[in-house]
Amino acid sequence: MTKAEEQKELKRLAKLEAERVRIETMKEFEYKYSDCEFICGIDEVGRGPLAGPVYAAAVILPKDKEILYLNDSKKLSEKKREELYDEIMEKAVAVGIGHASWERIDEINIKQATLEAMRQAVASLKVRPDMLLVDAEHIPGIDIRQVGIIKGDARSVSIAAASIIAKVTRDRLMCEYDKEYPGYDFAGNKGYGTSVHIDALKKLGPCPIHRKTFITKFV
Repeated sequence: MTKAEEQKELKRLAKLEAERVRIETMKEFEYKYSDCEFICGIDEVGRGPLAGPVYAAAVILPKDKEILYLNDSKKLSEKKREELYDEIMEKAVAVGIGHASWERIDEINIKQATLEAMRQAVASLKVRPDMLLVDAEHIPGIDIRQVGIIKGDARSVSIAAASIIAKVTRDRLMCEYDKEYPGYDFAGNKGYGTSVHIDALKKLGPCPIHRKTFITKFV
């Protein structure tokens, strides 16, 4: 190994060690409730968009397997999210996914639709968790101990994993809707109110997946 290669390897190892230290700091709540065998992180994506469903994911991570680079999904590149999605799905003890449609959002409001999606996600788990770590929420109607954590997707590896699963799942769906309803750039904006999306909404009018209660000031 040349000196340059040796230095490069030392830098790589230093970065890897720094990442392991960072991940350890994100296990505060996992360690706090380490007496629980199955700790489940829960997060949602899609509260703010003008179109499409809201999605939630529930993830139970293994205690004996390492997954580096977990973080709030919004802080990760699309490529890194896709890579982590595959790794989480491969290594997780259990993954549950729930959603609420745009019609349901209009019917019961986004807050209640989000909680409904979270309940679905928990109900679809193949392993019953002992503890729920929830990003900034308390989910009513669930008889499992739970703790709401503000900015949990940046403070808990379990919640971060759930945020990645929820976002990748919803983003993939919105790319499919872009093919079905062209002109709104759903593949690019994922239904959020970008200037391109709003301009298209004003020009084309709403499509079937728009949330009627969210677009009243644009159409």
